[in-house]
Amino acid sequence: MISRHSYVSTPTAASNASSPSPASRRPPTPLTGVQSKDLFISPDIKSRIFLPKLTPSDPPQKLLLIIHVHGGAFCIGSPLSTLTHNFLTPLVSQTPAVAVSIGYRLAPEHPLPAAYHDCWTAFQWIASHAAGTGPDPWINDYVDTGRVFVTGESAGANLAHYITVQAGVNQTGLGIRGLIAVHPYFSEEKPDKLIRYLYPGSSCTDDDPKLNPRSDPDLEKMGCPRVLVVVAEKDFLKPRGAEYKETLEGSKWGGKVELLENEGEDHFFHLFDPSSENAKGFLQTLISFIGSSNVSE
Repeated sequence: MISRHSYVSTPTAASNASSPSPASRRPPTPLTGVQSKDLFISPDIKSRIFLPKLTPSDPPQKLLLIIHVHGGAFCIGSPLSTLTHNFLTPLVSQTPAVAVSIGYRLAPEHPLPAAYHDCWTAFQWIASHAAGTGPDPWINDYVDTGRVFVTGESAGANLAHYITVQAGVNQTGLGIRGLIAVHPYFSEEKPDKLIRYLYPGSSCTDDDPKLNPRSDPDLEKMGCPRVLVVVAEKDFLKPRGAEYKETLEGSKWGGKVELLENEGEDHFFHLFDPSSENAKGFLQTLISFIGSSNVSE
């Protein structure tokens, strides 16, 4: 079980969002040299930024950006968790890329749709760096905001889909090249009991446009040209991922969608056992998808 993370919001911490204190910066990961630091995007939204190892003698370069949304059924998980850190560190190192894992308030203490609002707030904060004058120097100095990928797993994939659609609706200035939805959660005709508890203002069925894109009138405006949907063979959510692919293909969105199945694996396998051969192979598949989408338009 993923442990909860309690956010401590203080005026001092919030004011340090644009200039993190030395204590908020973590030492580089020994094997990869990846640096990370934690910051408050708002008093309620704490996030972590990852920066790959940079060689001072190399010419300055702008790297693509990965925006990550953690999973956990909208009620557990954190951008600061070991699972998130161990997943993003090799992805950032091997791509290479800068990554921002965005936090959000967790239900039921903060019932849905609070998580959707927080993720969109965090995305807008990232988009404020589009002209290179945002509040965080790492994003200003090292990110090419015209090359952005959004990803999330399980409930995080649902949230990642939501902010990608909103980015298309609102034209934020970020150039999103692709969305990677890993083991995505979307609602069905019959409501899930847990979601009913976490989202009291919703029908919690497939007619809620936040919970199921099939009911979203803005789906055709989704702000990226490519989507990779990942399902796991033994995952009970597998049919929902397959249906998501069909929904995108049947919409007026007009982009390209691919479906990848993790054979013999279950939900979150790559997070729970990142050193397994299948998890390592999956990481390379993600890097390949990003690389194939990372071309000049």
